[in-house]
Amino acid sequence: MSAAALELRSRLLGPPRRTLAVAESLTGGRLQALVTGVSGASAYFLGGVTAYTIPQKTRLLGVDATHAAEVDAVSGRVAAEMACGACRLFGADFAVATTGYAEPAPGVAHPRAWIAVAAGGAAGPRALAQRLVEFPGRGRQEVQQAVAEAALDLLLECLRAPATAPAP
Repeated sequence: MSAAALELRSRLLGPPRRTLAVAESLTGGRLQALVTGVSGASAYFLGGVTAYTIPQKTRLLGVDATHAAEVDAVSGRVAAEMACGACRLFGADFAVATTGYAEPAPGVAHPRAWIAVAAGGAAGPRALAQRLVEFPGRGRQEVQQAVAEAALDLLLECLRAPATAPAP
């Protein structure tokens, strides 16, 4: 059980009590595993989705298909749209998302990913933060785990901020 996951539990259980959802791509469920690896996660974790293709990101999470196709679904905008989509899909107070390359690909020199956090609210979800993370020289599974951990860290940064409460 990681210290970050324990802090997450404490911050979401509050007060006030808040809920979380996850939208993943390259991390393939690892972020959800970090969140649910802590006893009591069912009190705040509503669920997650692994949308690995552009059509699924579009259909399930409301990602803009045109933009996603232009950037191969790897951008800060796509990550933010995924996080906002997870807030909507699950009715969560917060959501965190990951999208990127777990290994080099055509036109991509080394593994990199975008992570984003969104907050829900009556006016609809809004993106709170986005971050590009890069992992040159690391293998696929190591990158997937590092991105999941970076996403959890970004979520915690947002939750620590005093003005990060979802709008009523």
